[in-house]
Amino acid sequence: MKDIIRSILEDSLRIKRAGIEHHLDTLVLAAQALTDCINRRHRIFIFGNGGSAADAQHLAAEFVNRFRIERSPLPAIALTTDTSVLTSIGNDYSFDDVFAKQISALGTKGDLAWGISTSGNSKNVVKALDASRGLGMTTLGMTGRGGQVASLSDLLLTVDAENTARIQETHITMGHILCELVDRLLYPDQF
Repeated sequence: MKDIIRSILEDSLRIKRAGIEHHLDTLVLAAQALTDCINRRHRIFIFGNGGSAADAQHLAAEFVNRFRIERSPLPAIALTTDTSVLTSIGNDYSFDDVFAKQISALGTKGDLAWGISTSGNSKNVVKALDASRGLGMTTLGMTGRGGQVASLSDLLLTVDAENTARIQETHITMGHILCELVDRLLYPDQF
């Protein structure tokens, strides 16, 4: 069992290191895009399914509450949390529309849409990114190896792995890196 644990850990570390090293420039650009969005008094909308929905909520909480420093709340919204909205759209239209309809209702030019899909092909994430582009929003995609999300993302963070758990572990690490970079850009005197 200990060998299995070590093997999982080493695989996770290897994939995280490769994904983050490969995307150093994109992480810097994404942090700047998030910071610019906030500085212009716009909002960040984060969404995904399953574990990616949990990541969306987790990252929104890091922005709204705090990450590492005491600071003002930052405007981030997880589109995965309102069960009445999600179930009414899913029931009356389609589960494929649960995020796009929220983007259409709440999003404006200058906002940032952050879609998370380990496959890169989650229909509701793809439709929401497409709707975001139609509104003139900046789009940030997090995927495994790309998929349809890639073509709809102004900024794309991929993870070259097939194991969903390893992709999700890398996504949350990248998300935490972005949270810290945004804090450092907005509040450099606190570091």
